[in-house]
Amino acid sequence: MNEEHMADSQKFAFQDMLKVENIQIRDSVQDWREGVRVSLDPLVKGGYAEQRYADNVVKDIESVGPYVVLTDDIALIHARPEEGAIKTQMGLLLLRKPVQFEGSDSCVTLLFALSAEDPNSHVDAIKVLATFCMDESKVARLKESETPEEIYRLLIAESEATARAGESVPSATE
Repeated sequence: MNEEHMADSQKFAFQDMLKVENIQIRDSVQDWREGVRVSLDPLVKGGYAEQRYADNVVKDIESVGPYVVLTDDIALIHARPEEGAIKTQMGLLLLRKPVQFEGSDSCVTLLFALSAEDPNSHVDAIKVLATFCMDESKVARLKESETPEEIYRLLIAESEATARAGESVPSATE
């Protein structure tokens, strides 16, 4: 099997990386550390990451700064695979009251949590997420969502639109 084919076979469709049960809506968290742990909790409980993964994300942020904060409103909570990731999976914590990460001027309401078992399997899902997050109106709709199911539908619809646009996001049947 050539390297390119192997890389393709290890990719995850966005629908495979996000489950409704990994999406949470909360009013607030005490601080960014609690936000990190709460965002990763479904992944730990689901067997996608070890508890030490959340601890390592917190330690990494304390050590190198708020590398997880992408923009106002959005953080991608993640660490290296060897820091406790078991399987590739994503979760999301939507906060009604934003949290601020030490060292960042941005206030975050959307904490996307990622556990990636290797450096490549999640790349296409991140492309979908990036496309979604660049559109302020889509981010606003996500923030206004009332249920995890509504959030899931919005993100899956974006995944399908991105796939139709030829962004090389594999479907669940590939």
